[in-house]
Order: sequence, then structure tokens, then C-alpha cells
Amino acid sequence: MKRTKVGMKLMFVIAFVAGAVMLLIGGDEIVRPAGAFSDGPPLGRTGAPGEQTCTQCHSGPATGGQFSITPPHKYIPGQTYQVAVQHVNSDTTRLRWGYQLTALAGTTMAGTFATTDGFSQVATGANRDYVQQTVVGSFAGTTGGAGWTFNWTAPSANVGVVSFYAAGNQANNDNGTSGDDIVTTTATSRPLDAPFDFDGDRKTDVGILRPGPGEWWIRRSSTSQTFAVQFGSSNDSIAPGDFTGDGKADIAIWRPASGTWFILRSEDFSFYSFPFGTTGDVAVPGDYDGDLKTDAAVYRPSSNFWYVSKSSGGTDIVQFGAAGDQPVPSDYDGDGKADIAIFRPSLGQWWMNRSAAGILAVTFGNSSDRTVPGDYTGDAKSDVALWRPSTGEWFVLRSEDMSFYSVPFGTSGDIPSAGDYDGDGKWDTAVFRPTDTNWYINRSTSGNQVIQFGVSGDRPIPNAFVR
Repeated sequence: MKRTKVGMKLMFVIAFVAGAVMLLIGGDEIVRPAGAFSDGPPLGRTGAPGEQTCTQCHSGPATGGQFSITPPHKYIPGQTYQVAVQHVNSDTTRLRWGYQLTALAGTTMAGTFATTDGFSQVATGANRDYVQQTVVGSFAGTTGGAGWTFNWTAPSANVGVVSFYAAGNQANNDNGTSGDDIVTTTATSRPLDAPFDFDGDRKTDVGILRPGPGEWWIRRSSTSQTFAVQFGSSNDSIAPGDFTGDGKADIAIWRPASGTWFILRSEDFSFYSFPFGTTGDVAVPGDYDGDLKTDAAVYRPSSNFWYVSKSSGGTDIVQFGAAGDQPVPSDYDGDGKADIAIFRPSLGQWWMNRSAAGILAVTFGNSSDRTVPGDYTGDAKSDVALWRPSTGEWFVLRSEDMSFYSVPFGTSGDIPSAGDYDGDGKWDTAVFRPTDTNWYINRSTSGNQVIQFGVSGDRPIPNAFVR
């Protein structure tokens, strides 16, 4: 191992000086003390399951610093994302910075790392890979904080929630092991959810609601088998979503007459209910707080107020919109949170109150169009989109650059039912045709598919929030 020459102290030492030079014995190996490693810290110091942290060697009082990881909120298997690690500390005695990070699904390595500059390096252990600072990437003498970016390629298959673990050193650069502020943090990334995915395979399921008896009929894409359950009545609004956070959509309804929500848990088919909203409201459930659970929410046309009961706690009340507007909430800025948004049919305008990127307004469509926002381009941001009943055309305004494309798919009388039916992270155009009860699905990766499912009078579940 190469050691620093003068005054350099990186994070993670294997020994320390306590009055005089000592020898530390670990197992059968004699480890000689060193001020620090110039080529990066010892592996396995991120605080991940089964690992230690930098406090094994460094010590010092906390000085109020912050330490964060910013991975993608949701990932598509096999795709590459930029991850950021950031120190922030206003203490001017913090003069050197370091970190070590790994990514795990459970206790197993998840994905691969690649550096994009000379400030970080990848290190491979027996069962886990790590990314950490280099010598130049310790930013000696810098105050205020430090940051790094690198690439993470998601696993080639869905492995569930990926947890990122990191330990950091906000050091005083005195070439010793005391007086350093050791911090740890974690963050998660989840497979990109498909809307109306009731079996957890990240694909939208074909399904219908039979209003008369209040029956839900769902064809699981994972097995092509159908299950049916009676839940609700003909006067209820269907409001499916992942309210329990298990990665599967729950069957759910909102009862306008009483303002009551009823949720049928996907885990065990038990249910719970609670009041939220009143007669005249419109159910607009979504994950508004970014905790991977659907929140109960309503839009009140009479006052243009939005009421969001956050699963993480508390209620948000926001006034947004005007008379005649239609609610079209979705995650338009890709921060993992549903954004409050409206479509103004009289002017063909979309107004989006983006939680991370601020308010955006665009003119796209006309009063006879049906709103079908979703992530059609696979960039983890919802695209403004609509379906034109008179021509059967879909119009998609790309979130990447605000260019648009159109595609004919469907005909007059069809019911738009978009979703990610092939699980590739991109929404597919799709329609349910009541005259022959066929589903016509234009899958972005797997090609066209026709499925007969339902009877006359059924409502397709993926049409639940189309306005």
C-alpha cells in the first residue's frame, strides 16, 4: 500500500498513533500503523449489512455536516444512471473529504460502478464492489464540502429495491485519526413501476371493472391467469394504486357519497377504509411524497383545491387550477413524486406544478382530446400526452426536449388504456374496444398484441384516471 508523503490524510486508516508507534496484530497478520491510504480506504467500511464504518479508526465530535447520496429514484434493469455523493459542512476546520459506497439488493451486490473522472475509483472486494475517492478527489484544503459523481448500471433483471450505503469523512487534514467527523447515509432505488401492476412483475395487467356487481377481473401478466374479486359498487370511483408499498397495485375505490376510501391489500386481501374528501371531489391518488406508497388525494373543482393525505404523515392543501380544469397528476420532473397538474380543455393548456422543477405550462391538444399522461419515452418522467377519439391518434410531447410525435392506434368508440404492458420502462399505447371486448396493445418493445378480455359494459382498469 502506498502512503501519503506529507500532511496528506485520506479517510480510513488501518492503525493510529497513540503516543508512540505501535504494532497492531489482526489474526495472523501484523499490520503496521499508517497515517492514511493514498489509494483509497480499506474495503467494507460503508456501514452496509455485515460491514463496519470509518469510526473503527477515525474519531471526533460531529460538526453539523451533511452527507447525501442521490441515486435514481427508480431504475430500469440494465440502464446506466449518474449517482451523486455530496458533503456539505460550513465548519472551516473541515479541510479534507472522502467517501466509500456500495449498492446492495438485500445483502447481494446490485449493479456495477464506473467512474467518469479522476476524483473517484472503483474497488472490487470478494463479494462486493465499491466506489470511493482518489487522492486528488479528497480535495485537500477545500472548505464547505465536496461532491463526486459516477455511473451506476442497474442489474440486468429486476432485483427489487436496491439500497445504497455510504460512509464519509469530513476530516481536519492534520494527518491524524482524531478530530474527524464520520458520517453515514443510505438511499434506495426501486424498479420502475408499471401502472396497474397487480402481480408485481413490473408489467401493466389487462383488467376490467364490471360496474353492476362491482367485480374486478384481472389477467395477471406473469401467469396469464385471471383472478376476480367483488369490491365496491357501481357508484364508486376506481382508484387503484400501491397504497401499501409492496410493489403491487392494490384494488381500491373512492366512494363519492361518503368521501370514503376502501383499500384491498394485495398482500393478503384484507381491507381497510378511511374518510378523505367529500361529494363533488375527484379522486387523484398518487405518490406525492415519494415514499413509494400511493397517497389518497382529491381535487375539489368547486374551489380548485387539492387535498393530499400523505402516507408519510400530514396533509397537503394546495390551490392549483381554475374552473373547468381537469386534474392530470403525474411525475413530470422525474423526482419520484406525483406532481399536481391540470389540463385546461378550453385552451388546450397543461399546467404542471412540478415538485422539483417548478411550474410549467404548455399548449398541447384541444377540448375533445382525452388526457393520457405517462412515461412513453422511458426517461422516468411523465410525458404530456393525449388521445384523440375522432381520429384514434395518440400525441406525445416528449419530456426530454418538448418535441412531439403522433401515432394512429385505435378508432372512434375505443377506450384509451395506456400502460407498460411489456415491462420495458416505456408506456405503450393501448385501447379497449367495447364492441368486440378486445384489447389492442402497441407494445414498445414486444410488438402488437390482441387480447380478448371482458364483456360489454365493462370498464378497463388502466382507463381509471383518463379525463
